[in-house]
Amino acid sequence: MTLQQTPVPILINNVRVFDAVRSGPTPPTSVFIQGRRIAAIGTRNPPEGTVVIEGGERVLIPGLTDAHVHLFATGTSLAGLTAGATGTGYYTALAAAERMLMRGFTTVRDMAGDVASLRQVLDAGTFPGPRIYPSQAAISQTSGHGDFSDVYEDANTFSCGVHARAEQIGFLRVADGRDQVLAAVREQLKKGASQIKVMAGGGVASAYDPLDVLQYTPDELKAAVEAATDWGTYVAAHVYNDEGVRRAIAAGIKSIEHGHLVAGAETVKLMADSGVWLSTQPFLENDHEYPNPESTEKNKQVCEGVANSFTWAREQGANIAFGTDLMLEPEKAGLQNEMLTRLSTHFDFTPVEALRIATSGNAELFRLSGERDPYKAAPLGRITEGAWADVLLVEGDPTQDLTVLGNPDKNLAVIIKDGRIYKNTLA
Repeated sequence: MTLQQTPVPILINNVRVFDAVRSGPTPPTSVFIQGRRIAAIGTRNPPEGTVVIEGGERVLIPGLTDAHVHLFATGTSLAGLTAGATGTGYYTALAAAERMLMRGFTTVRDMAGDVASLRQVLDAGTFPGPRIYPSQAAISQTSGHGDFSDVYEDANTFSCGVHARAEQIGFLRVADGRDQVLAAVREQLKKGASQIKVMAGGGVASAYDPLDVLQYTPDELKAAVEAATDWGTYVAAHVYNDEGVRRAIAAGIKSIEHGHLVAGAETVKLMADSGVWLSTQPFLENDHEYPNPESTEKNKQVCEGVANSFTWAREQGANIAFGTDLMLEPEKAGLQNEMLTRLSTHFDFTPVEALRIATSGNAELFRLSGERDPYKAAPLGRITEGAWADVLLVEGDPTQDLTVLGNPDKNLAVIIKDGRIYKNTLA
């Protein structure tokens, strides 16, 4: 790919604009991009040197967003990441970032992995890839979802000893007790995290923690929130089970990652009343394959809870964010687009509702990073004057048929991120 290092003015003519606010596309109009932002919507006399794209009444939508990715682990297996050379995660993340952008995802929130430096080079236009909100290493208790040490190893080597490989490469961080949690949160902020992720309940892929267990005491969770709040940002919590969700909300956590095993609408109402986001994933059982029957059974339980969690979230008016959580199975990374289309095909959202969730909706969650938001200078996830110039020109109308986004190679005619053209089949 030849990168357009310096943004040049772009005029996209004769397009129907879905701005991620209205209920459908506008009549044919034009969108003028200057620098890194959308400068005007409507008739415009472009300056000399403007790249003109004739849209042919195609639909222009904001770039897609994904609220739960793992760039550091998307392009490699667990063995490759933890037993391979140190550079494995970094180089595969760079390649995964380009593929993600070419699928139409122009902004992602990374929920575990050492990607702050990757964010910087992508933002500079040195390599192709989406905007990134980094969490850096996810923080876990001993025996929690982020403890990938072997049973014969000392998992917590916070002040001495040899760190487990997942900690050495900045993917995870084991910390126990208030003081260690405070230090672990501050470490991630020091390394460029825009928000913090903690493990507050059992996980599917991890070896030691059943789905029903609670992780981190209320005081430990509050310590994480206190440290993040002091830096003007927030904490997200990996947790599936109902009691863990309630404990996280009580501690001041603002985003529940997963939440598929909430026990009923009452807990989701508590989330809605507390302004807590449900950052969830439209999983199906065959999305992941596991080498052991325990994880396979846990995965089945999680997937059986997906429909209920979506239903209760809609009924109770909770804020819903879309994410995919694909990692450690590189051959399945392309499911990202299909998972988006499932919001409409499997879980009863209209195409417009699904598009809003995956654009302007996710962007509202991302904005909780406050002063740590690397993209706070302009609106994100919508097409409006002054917004970041992240747009997709689509073959077909995704506001009527979301499945057109399931085939980005065929149906994304133009991809623009940060005012740079990364794909243009209409040239």
